[in-house]
Amino acid sequence: MSAHFPSPTAARPAVLPAAPQVQPRKAALAAFLGSMLEYYDFFIYGSAAALVFPTLFFPAGDQTVGTVSALATFGVGYAARPLGGIVLGHFGDKVGRKKVMVFTLLLMGLSSLVVGLLPTYEQVGIAAPVLLVLARLGQGISAGGEAAGASTLTLEHSPEGRRGFFTSFAMSGTMAGILLAGFVFIPVAALPEAQLLSWGWRLPFWLSIVMIVLAYLVRRRLDETPAFEAVAAGEQAPPLPLAHLFRTQWADVLKVMFASLFAVFQTVFMVFGLAYATSDAVGLERSAMLWVSVAANAVAVVAVPASAALSDRVGRRPVWITAALSCAALVWAYFWALSTGSLPLIVLVAVLLNGVAYSGMNGLWPAYFSELFAARVRYSGFATGSQFGFLLAGFAPAIGFAIMGDGVTGWVPVAAFAAVCGVVSAIAVLTARETHRVPLPELGKPLPRR
Repeated sequence: MSAHFPSPTAARPAVLPAAPQVQPRKAALAAFLGSMLEYYDFFIYGSAAALVFPTLFFPAGDQTVGTVSALATFGVGYAARPLGGIVLGHFGDKVGRKKVMVFTLLLMGLSSLVVGLLPTYEQVGIAAPVLLVLARLGQGISAGGEAAGASTLTLEHSPEGRRGFFTSFAMSGTMAGILLAGFVFIPVAALPEAQLLSWGWRLPFWLSIVMIVLAYLVRRRLDETPAFEAVAAGEQAPPLPLAHLFRTQWADVLKVMFASLFAVFQTVFMVFGLAYATSDAVGLERSAMLWVSVAANAVAVVAVPASAALSDRVGRRPVWITAALSCAALVWAYFWALSTGSLPLIVLVAVLLNGVAYSGMNGLWPAYFSELFAARVRYSGFATGSQFGFLLAGFAPAIGFAIMGDGVTGWVPVAAFAAVCGVVSAIAVLTARETHRVPLPELGKPLPRR
């Protein structure tokens, strides 16, 4: 029997494109690195605003006015985040998560470089704070799309039952970025005053460019998510995702917005607390308070994924509500500790507040906010709701100085303000649906009527 060989001209089966595959580890790494470097940039600005910008970018005179003005420019970044969330959310739902995430990195890197190159008030007068605000707007627009993009992309690459854990690496990256910002600013803050104010403060902003390039190289190698590809292939993407979002899930946007008030704890701790502790009212050293931040955020790098993993088992809502109410109580203890000037006590309460309790929300919101929305509007819903909520957090340091009283109990109104935000966040989550066991394709769909 002769062997049969196919004719060279015989028709060959068409080669079909490979179906998109989930890449949970790769996506988590990309989210971690990108968020770390984005928020390194975002929070070196916060450190500089608390420590050196009042002197460099505003007229000499009343130190309190200069501090409030500098902290208000910090808040401008948060004011720009809703705009970034709306615009970048639209494109994230239209052209894909990956492309927008690459763009946010480049915008943040350029904005940070500009800050590091700006002339001071002494050199160019009123143009200095104007240019500072414009650069901060670029950072804010970038940050407005970053968290939603990193979280949405990672969630859609994550395996069922572990979405919280994998998606939390976006926030572990944020904590690592804040930690990195602290490590960079500690030696800078220890420089002699003349060197700090002349060139030292610029170094952290210049260094960010090297790290942004590294994160860009990681992100560009990541595949688009299967969930987005399915929406695009099925022509399910609405022409205007934001309009479709508010037509179908406006209530979830409001719940995310109010739940996002939890972020007030972070900016009150990181920026207002730093400025207050190093002011004449308390008199602690700049470097000592930066080490407090480092200690708290070092614990948070571990506590964030641990809290998220716990929520994969017991649910998002119980972990979140417990954490929000714990922060509302611990913020009082933190400011009392600051008023005593006892560094060991401050470190202990800071670790409990920002390292442990705050991580119970910070580890959950990347997955939880993403899970509340359907794939076709997930990026827009997450970004729009969260960034409008974060707006108050951005101006919380300036609000803190505006409402702070006199004497050793002057911090009481600030603690009360933060505690109320924590309670509102807990109530918002209490009214939202539980999502940790809902399959990915079913997320964001209306609940069945009973």
